[in-house]
Amino acid sequence: MLSAAEIARGVQGALAFLWRDPKAPLHFENTAEACLRSFRVMAVVAPLQVLLLLIRYADVTVAADGMDIFVAEALSYVVEWLLFPVIFYEIARRQGWIDRYPRYIGALNWINLPGMILAVVCLAFASLVPTAIADLIKIALQGLFFYWFLMATRLVLGAGWPLSVMLLVVSWVPLTFVSLLVARYLGIGVAGT
Repeated sequence: MLSAAEIARGVQGALAFLWRDPKAPLHFENTAEACLRSFRVMAVVAPLQVLLLLIRYADVTVAADGMDIFVAEALSYVVEWLLFPVIFYEIARRQGWIDRYPRYIGALNWINLPGMILAVVCLAFASLVPTAIADLIKIALQGLFFYWFLMATRLVLGAGWPLSVMLLVVSWVPLTFVSLLVARYLGIGVAGT
């Protein structure tokens, strides 16, 4: 498992990207072992993912039963963690970024921990306020996550804005597609419809 010191260092580095700290990437080792170890954050974030799903499913109707929901969401969670690193490996190979791949993927993995904490808090609050305010909170949260991804991309890879935006699209579109597939499979609808 991850030590408290590792978690503190990873979260500190992840938050440093928000402040555009040029030293943020140095919080993450650029080794294959460190990159692989960063996937352990998936286990740390899993309970927060469960909380997030409980918040999301509170206001929707679902045609599927509990076991189908569990299996679909568990598979979706694993795919969401692994899809971009697999896709990005080929991009990194073609762009000559293989030497930066471990640090970049490690940084993105660590961003998930403070990001998920923030998402749970914001979406829990959004569930208590009027719909218009809740929608604004969700849009602002998504914007913050996009910014976080872009800053990590720019600072770790040294990529310009156009290439960083392209990588954001490459990351976000497949994940959105997976989410839509899960929602369709489970028959998710808004409560009261």
